[in-house]
Amino acid sequence: MASKHKSDPVADAMSCPMVEFYRAEGYKPDESVGYLMRRILSLIAQGVERELEPKGLTNAQWVPLLKLYMGRASTVAELARECDLDAGSMTRLLDRLEAKDLCRRIRSSEDRRVVNLELTDTGRIAAKEIPVILSRIQNAHLAGFSVEEWQTLKSYLRRIFETAQTLQASAEKNEK
Repeated sequence: MASKHKSDPVADAMSCPMVEFYRAEGYKPDESVGYLMRRILSLIAQGVERELEPKGLTNAQWVPLLKLYMGRASTVAELARECDLDAGSMTRLLDRLEAKDLCRRIRSSEDRRVVNLELTDTGRIAAKEIPVILSRIQNAHLAGFSVEEWQTLKSYLRRIFETAQTLQASAEKNEK
């Protein structure tokens, strides 16, 4: 019986030769890019949560609030996709946001399956403050960087992100 050969998604994602930056022998998790990014995100999230806590918002709540404010979603389904949440989790989250009078759900008159979302006046006021807090916290974490270093860092992170998306798409394609 012939075995089905699956292509290597890592190799597929690369258009140039791969360099083995990490090796199993001597691997140190705290030296990995993934570990460092996860720790940075965690510390930034803690800072954001600390600043938003007096306003009654958690990390789970400010993200969808900001996405609605910035026009990234207008329906429950779109917001769930944007926040990478399943329908049940999004429903519970929206229940909490509605209880705080930050948004409201409005069933579409054209298609009853569609539930539109809108920020309340209170929600718009709260959401308007989020970019101020995010900017302040991220700037604090970038203290000591020049503008050129910041732009270089972003370009490197975009490259990692694009490769990660390619790897994900390749893995999903191979699963089918």
